[in-house]
Amino acid sequence: MFEFGERIEGFPVRVLNERAIRAGAGIVFLFAIVSLMNAWLADNFQPTRIFVVAFLVDFTIRIFINPRCAPSLVLGQWLVRRQQPEYVGAPQKRFA
Repeated sequence: MFEFGERIEGFPVRVLNERAIRAGAGIVFLFAIVSLMNAWLADNFQPTRIFVVAFLVDFTIRIFINPRCAPSLVLGQWLVRRQQPEYVGAPQKRFA
């Protein structure tokens, strides 16, 4: 549960699916743009406040618990479930 990455046979270190990570980042970016544009154009800052709290929770889960449990990455993994996984080293991603 509290491991960063997963063990895949053939890789000497734990790995993460780069496609799922990028899909999760795209989802977070989409919600960020929607909330910021709503604040800018409609002067409604409530969605931005909600987004900031959700962003903090999501990234805290990614770093301290396990990336597989983060809501944006769960949705990202679902979006790329039919694609060939592109594995990258988990230690490099954790440092970044």
